[in-house]
Amino acid sequence: MRRFSKTIAILLIVLLLLAVALASELRRPKLTYEPIARTDFILNTFVTITLYEYPDAALLDSAIDLCREYETVFSRTQEGSELYELNHRDERTGSFAVSDDMRDLLASALHYCEVSDGAFDITVAPIVDLWDFTASQPSLPDSQALADAAAKVDWRMLKLSQNTLTFLSEDTEIDLGAIAKGFIADRLKDYLKEEGVTRGIINLGGNVLCIGDKQENTPFSIGLQKPFAQRSETIALLNVSDRSLVSSGVYERHFILDGKNYHHILNPKTGMPYDNGLTSVTILSEHSVDGDGLSTVCFSLGLQKGLALINSLEDTYAYFITNDYEIYYSDGAEAFLQGGTS
Repeated sequence: MRRFSKTIAILLIVLLLLAVALASELRRPKLTYEPIARTDFILNTFVTITLYEYPDAALLDSAIDLCREYETVFSRTQEGSELYELNHRDERTGSFAVSDDMRDLLASALHYCEVSDGAFDITVAPIVDLWDFTASQPSLPDSQALADAAAKVDWRMLKLSQNTLTFLSEDTEIDLGAIAKGFIADRLKDYLKEEGVTRGIINLGGNVLCIGDKQENTPFSIGLQKPFAQRSETIALLNVSDRSLVSSGVYERHFILDGKNYHHILNPKTGMPYDNGLTSVTILSEHSVDGDGLSTVCFSLGLQKGLALINSLEDTYAYFITNDYEIYYSDGAEAFLQGGTS
């Protein structure tokens, strides 16, 4: 009986200590931090990284530096970048060793070239070089020059095996501008999470990737940009948690000549901008590299084929905006809408 009583007494003491500790924890004020952010011009766009409930602003500098490092890998115009060296190779055909990052991005990019049957093509560089969407007095490329450039475009002239990239044509040059930002955003997210970040937003010129929620059980509110409007003007709002939102549209890099809009989403077969009744395509996905690739792929395929492709994929959603500002949703996409349109 005494042993039993002693055991009961010990249990009561333990329970009392636990109750005291719990009460102390509940009384302790929870540490909160104001959001911190850093913006810089990288990848030919404005990059903004925002962290919530994280105390060390020095991590933002490290993340920005990491973004710059990726620019030295994937930039087509920066002399000395890995991609620049591949495009300016001395031996125009043959096999070349590539970094792990280049291998991984090329694997994703070539996948979307295949999925789209070449409507999305990363060897479009010869065509891109003929267009200047920032000129003060824009003009159309020469039609024969466009035809000659289009003849050089064919993603099947690239073969990737592990870290070996083989060029089968001396005319082949690579442009990763349609997918690189998504890949970089994913790598930045991995880095920030490894450093303990649980809530944040990575915005690479409109490629938005969320880390966790804005607050517990409260998603981020991310807008679908209204075409041809200010970037802050939205046509709809979405609830986004730990996902990526990427848009491709005719209003990003474009010019108007003789009343017609010419934009940067180019048809690899003709060299001219796609003209299929779409103004923009936005992809909601887990990984930003997929959203980046699919936004261009689906725009290139057009409304019906683009919807069919997205509906065949798991946990991936799309918002198609037509020239008359109608929104078409893939299966399940409307569930993310916040309070209708605005």
